Amino acid sequence: MMWKDKGQYSFSTCWNIKRHQTGSEMINEIRELGFRFVELNYNVTNELLSTIEPMIERGEIGVSSVHNTFPHVADPDYGTDSVLLGFDDEEKRQRSIDLLIRSAEYANRYGAKAVVVHPGEVPFDYNIDNELKKLYNEQGHESPAYTKLWGEMIERREAAAGHYLSRIGDSLEEVCDRIDAKGWDVSIGIETRSRCYQMPTLREAKTIFDRLQGARVGLWYDFGHGMMMERMGLYDNARDMEAIKDNVVGIHIHETVGLSDHWCPYVHSGDMEYFDRFLPIIAAVPVKVYELKAVCTPEEIEQSHELLLAKLAGLPA
Repeated sequence: MMWKDKGQYSFSTCWNIKRHQTGSEMINEIRELGFRFVELNYNVTNELLSTIEPMIERGEIGVSSVHNTFPHVADPDYGTDSVLLGFDDEEKRQRSIDLLIRSAEYANRYGAKAVVVHPGEVPFDYNIDNELKKLYNEQGHESPAYTKLWGEMIERREAAAGHYLSRIGDSLEEVCDRIDAKGWDVSIGIETRSRCYQMPTLREAKTIFDRLQGARVGLWYDFGHGMMMERMGLYDNARDMEAIKDNVVGIHIHETVGLSDHWCPYVHSGDMEYFDRFLPIIAAVPVKVYELKAVCTPEEIEQSHELLLAKLAGLPA
């Protein structure tokens, strides 16, 4: 069945990429949901692109954005949970910059407006975020064990953040200069992240935008990740979004249930109010992408989108 036309809204291939061997089948399944635009995520391979590119050329699907590193790079050093643009190793940092430029080149070729990038993190010896989420779920965020470990994480994060932010800023400056030199109409969107040691927070993003005023870099506001980080104690979306609202170049629309993300807004949480704080940003931004997990059904996606449109229609003009 064909669902209602979703207009300017886009949909990430992360929803169904594991179900398909052929790119065109993956895109057609998304088109059946009523989406005319897709975000090609970082697991899209050259093989999948071989049947997607003809569809782009024929105008059967538009590309709103691509997600770095694109097409897929198997090396975890340049994956989605990496120091990436903040590497101290100059060779690795340059490779990260080159790969981001390559993603931007594909975005430009496909007529996409933005590249989504996970810019970096404060490195830890082990995945402290996993440990914290386990404690959060088992003992609660006010438990002594969670509070103690959270304090240790914050202390290390705050001590090292300035250094890594500066490296990320250097890298983004070079990326933007190179994109400008090539004349590409593509923005770089640095994404709010899903692990507490990853960057940027909304305030960290603001320091980057203040440094790179006028550059083609903005925030890629991932609402579900923002909700998770707020619950864990890293930042407050309603308070901090005021500082960055004019710098948002794109969004990932999804919601969390507890600390589990990529659910359909309003539908899976049953909370009809919390997500409303993001509505003004959804209304204002140029690139709006649903980023949902595979278990979300077409019916749930439709229901969530209709609820979202009704909420947006009720916003003051």
